[in-house]
Amino acid sequence: MEPHETHADLEAPRALPALDPRSILIFREVGRTGSLTGAAQVLGWTQPAVSQHVRRLEAAAGVPLLAREGRGVVVTDAGRALLRHADALAAALQDAEHELADHAHLRAGRVRIASFPSASATIAARAVSDLAERFPGIDLRLEQLEPPEALRALEEGACDIAIVFEYDDGHVSVPVDADRTRLAVDPLQIILPPGHPLTARAEIRLDDLADEQWVTGCISCRRHLLTSTSAAGFTPDIRHSTDDYVVVQALVATRMAVAVLPSLAVRASRNPDVTVHPLADHAPRRVSAITRRSARSVPSVGAALAAIQRAAHALNAP
Repeated sequence: MEPHETHADLEAPRALPALDPRSILIFREVGRTGSLTGAAQVLGWTQPAVSQHVRRLEAAAGVPLLAREGRGVVVTDAGRALLRHADALAAALQDAEHELADHAHLRAGRVRIASFPSASATIAARAVSDLAERFPGIDLRLEQLEPPEALRALEEGACDIAIVFEYDDGHVSVPVDADRTRLAVDPLQIILPPGHPLTARAEIRLDDLADEQWVTGCISCRRHLLTSTSAAGFTPDIRHSTDDYVVVQALVATRMAVAVLPSLAVRASRNPDVTVHPLADHAPRRVSAITRRSARSVPSVGAALAAIQRAAHALNAP
């Protein structure tokens, strides 16, 4: 044992430098052509440059990869072992190039969209159909979630795009690493049963409905209604609660209550037995698409966001 050697030094093999993938691919050309000169011609390099890469690879491997034979070279047993891995490396890189090209040209990729119910039935449904027709190779997933759950899914990486709404009295909390794309304004509308005395009015305000029985929607919509009616000077007599806008209209149609619904909910499913009226002097809710900044550069996500914007524009068009 040398003076400064320990038992650990004798037992543990010394770590070799990492093999350079580029040098491995260059060595592969030497093996394919049978010479350093041939590899240089294929690569468009000089012969000394190829030799330098092979020497660097041999130093990292710790064994000779080529042996001189006359004016040429032959591949050693260690070199042939490396060539098998070099072929696998070249094949894997080629597969990666093809797969990345598929993503870049939208022949592949995955997009997960989370959206609240009425936007799912209108904006998201149109966008998914549009995207599937334009880029059939993209794996599309749509999940119906209310805004708080959709934003939580976005933060956790469980979706790529969250379509959400917000009222003036309650802003959604967008993650710090996300961007907001405005999609639409969604006016609120009064839903009345047929023959109701107010149906003849040119303008209906919330305080005109102070004595009515009400049916309310989701938690955010109920909270907004209570805030708005408080500002109008009354507390609504809420008899029914459901986040299903089909049920809301059914209850109104049977004269059990009146309701306020966003325009998207009425457009998604209109009950012919109710009347729909604009709500005067009331701010609409706003609909947005929220995406993580890191995801916007992904081609499939960018294409999906563009499709969502087209769908929203088509709905907003006169």
